[in-house]
Amino acid sequence: MAEGGGQEAEGQDRTEAATPRRIEKAREEGQVALSKEASGFGALAGGVLGLAIGLPPAGAEMLRGLRAVLERGHEIAPVDAAIGLGRLGILAVLPVAVLTAAGAMAATFLQTGLLVSAKALKPQVSRMSPLAALKRIFGPEGAIEFLRTLLKLGLVGAAFWWVLADPAALGALLHLPAGALLLEGGRTALGLALAALGAFALIAVLDLLWVRWRHLERLRMSRQDIREELRESEGDPHVKARLRQIREGRARGRMMAAVPKAAVVITNPTHYAVALAYDQGSGAAPRVVAKGADAVAARIRAAAEEAGVPIVSSPPLARALFRLDLEAEIAPEHYQAVAEIIAYVWRLGGRGQGG
Repeated sequence: MAEGGGQEAEGQDRTEAATPRRIEKAREEGQVALSKEASGFGALAGGVLGLAIGLPPAGAEMLRGLRAVLERGHEIAPVDAAIGLGRLGILAVLPVAVLTAAGAMAATFLQTGLLVSAKALKPQVSRMSPLAALKRIFGPEGAIEFLRTLLKLGLVGAAFWWVLADPAALGALLHLPAGALLLEGGRTALGLALAALGAFALIAVLDLLWVRWRHLERLRMSRQDIREELRESEGDPHVKARLRQIREGRARGRMMAAVPKAAVVITNPTHYAVALAYDQGSGAAPRVVAKGADAVAARIRAAAEEAGVPIVSSPPLARALFRLDLEAEIAPEHYQAVAEIIAYVWRLGGRGQGG
């Protein structure tokens, strides 16, 4: 009783629709919306198609074979006659059996999307319990299954009644000659098959909608489930923040290590600091090897002073270069201003500070 109450409370907490990840995970475990009625309709459709294709020629061959047996029964051995009629029977049944199996498989694979999973075949101890079986039979699921059976019988019965509604037509069949009787009987059988096919098509559509709705209801999630799924798919936010801090710290360490090798540091003078590296003779433009604002800018200036890297104050240029990415070369519009600063630094001897 306690377990049932816990499951009911858990079901009441599942107020959110299943996420695509939840549906995909259930699919990987072999849980899909599979309508048995739709599979049955596929089998019936395949069987009717097999009858329509194979029965006329096979029936004619069987009639000829039976006539030959009756006319020459004294000349043919009983074993040979049985083998011949059995071969004709197999040829008549084979297309029906093959197309019935193909229809059932096609309807199943269309519903499951060619899913092949062995997890669904794994035996479940809970389903083997006699108490669980009694609950399924006499519980809500059993009542729903009983109503579905009544609905199927009603629809199929109504379809047959619609085809066989005229008793006079059935009586007239008894007064027809043998050939016409077979022809009319075939037409009546075809009408019954099509009526049954239409009834089962309606049943399959209704059952498919019901099964899919029930499947999505079983996969509903609580808000805690959605948060846990988000944490699993995107990672724990605390862990991600910590990793981001580690990456930023390492990048900052590499940036500060490049300051002593810079050609010049251009400042704002206090808010921004941008360190430029320039390899004379390489043909490449100066590139940004370190940049920072406020506290990071102060650390860059301190590292430059300690290494003897020239520090030049140029607020407009510092603000413009601060927008560039690390290791990016300066834009052509800044070539002249940067060239004048580097030339000024070289005139000072390459080391020291400038104003």
